[in-house]
Amino acid sequence: MPEVAAKSPIGRLVAARSLNTFGRSIISATVLWELYDRTDSKYVIAAVGAIQVLPVVLLFVPVGALVDRSDRRSLTTLCAMGAGVIGLGLAVSSYFAAPVVVYLGLLLAFGSMTAVMAPASVSLIPLIIERGDLERTNRISSSLQEIAAISGPALAGLALKVVDAHVVYAVIAVTGVAAGTLYRSLPKPREIATPTNASATRKDWRTGMRFIWRSPLLLPALTLDMFAVLFAGVTALLPVVAQDILHVDAFGYGILRAAQSVGAVLSAVITSRIRPWKRPGRVLLIVVALFGVATIGFGLSENFWLSVVLLVICGALDNISVVIRLTLEQMVVPDAIRGRVASVHFVFIGMSNELGAAESGVAAGVMGTVPSIVAGGALAILVVAGVALRWRELARMPPLSELKPADE
Repeated sequence: MPEVAAKSPIGRLVAARSLNTFGRSIISATVLWELYDRTDSKYVIAAVGAIQVLPVVLLFVPVGALVDRSDRRSLTTLCAMGAGVIGLGLAVSSYFAAPVVVYLGLLLAFGSMTAVMAPASVSLIPLIIERGDLERTNRISSSLQEIAAISGPALAGLALKVVDAHVVYAVIAVTGVAAGTLYRSLPKPREIATPTNASATRKDWRTGMRFIWRSPLLLPALTLDMFAVLFAGVTALLPVVAQDILHVDAFGYGILRAAQSVGAVLSAVITSRIRPWKRPGRVLLIVVALFGVATIGFGLSENFWLSVVLLVICGALDNISVVIRLTLEQMVVPDAIRGRVASVHFVFIGMSNELGAAESGVAAGVMGTVPSIVAGGALAILVVAGVALRWRELARMPPLSELKPADE
């Protein structure tokens, strides 16, 4: 494996992205468990989500222009290294039992790093990987990232049984340095072709927003992802579910955190052995609706292993959605505006994940944990129905390999 990674850009790319995922999953799992264990407050969970979404919303305008004007390989390298520094900061804060506000400050910095890292790394992929290899690369990357997301929370949960949280955070420093080194070793990105449409060269954030808003395929795909995960995502509530409903310890919590990633890997293995979807948009609508159904089942479950199985199903469905959405973006977006489109895209993703965590914490505090999860799954199903009716082109979308870059 090290030899393959050393020779193949795909190997190094997916290894770097997997290490980033590994580090982020450890930060997320450990912070949520530690702070909920210390405070017993669902509103702290909401604060953890809200503080990380803040830089995503505030920085997407300058970040999009920064990514399009800068060396994307260098940006990903610096951000990966920065994640390592933040890991050390969390380790020190945990060791001295710092106030929650210190953790939130570090998470704000972490969210800022992620706000740059996400669009930079995604828009780097098509500049070092051939178009014909994009779908395969996304599938491999998604699988290895999910493996990292499995091992991260599971190891964090196991480690929290035998060591203090500050030891777990220290691992982030190692993964950050390793990921940064791998990003730096990638080949130089190819030159971006000069667009024939002069308006595509405008250095303003509205270019990315306008492209997404006018796309009959990308806009509904992002809308599905944003609102389905916003309402139906349960990751942030897993510490509450583990301790208050299923009555399991830190290792049980680690299993719950890893379950969705197990499902994603299984899904990636299965889908890699079948023909590409003939109607990927229709598949996207179906899997997001089923994601909502599985979420409702999880909210009603009081059995640990049934909950694990339902989370595995959620992860499998989500993986299909991620691969379709990511490949769709890479196929239809022109090179010259990838950074600005990816930056706006990440607002959708960040809003769905981190804002979803904030929404989950507040909803659980107001309604109760079980009603908030069940209601979220039901709302996700309603979102699918609304998207299917509003954007009928999505269900008729041709195979992803047939899509071409659109004009801005």
